[in-house]
Amino acid sequence: MDGLVGLLKVRVVRGINLAYRDARGSDPYVVLRLGKQKLKTSVKKRSVNPIWHEELTLSITNPNAPIKLAVFDKDTFSKDDPMGNADIEVLPFTEVLELDTEGIRNGTVVRSVAPSSGNCLAEESRVCWKNGKFVQDMILRLRNVESGEIMLKLEWVNMKK
Repeated sequence: MDGLVGLLKVRVVRGINLAYRDARGSDPYVVLRLGKQKLKTSVKKRSVNPIWHEELTLSITNPNAPIKLAVFDKDTFSKDDPMGNADIEVLPFTEVLELDTEGIRNGTVVRSVAPSSGNCLAEESRVCWKNGKFVQDMILRLRNVESGEIMLKLEWVNMKK
């Protein structure tokens, strides 16, 4: 792939207080989009607090481009209902990749990202050095919906061996 910076594993952990789109809840699934890439989680039946723990891997060519996350309610006989969206900012994560990891102890926080109007973070997110990898846990507040958050864990896949 031309201009490949690296791979990013996005673990979709769970949804929190997602919007009701059906009488008994929703049947949510998550879609990640980056450029021409489009990846989906499985559908969780009748849940507004679904647990996925599913890993989706994206090829990163431009760290400035946000990953587009959208949540939908699966419908059988009509178009799937939108349940909110958010952007995942990759740049704060990729900026730490240039650090010399030689002296970094396991569990060290190497960067913190505060919630702002420019991101969808529900709370501060930390990039940590864990077990020889950079990882970032985050909770994204969904936009364009009455309620809902998505918990994610990002992990950079080192292409240099």
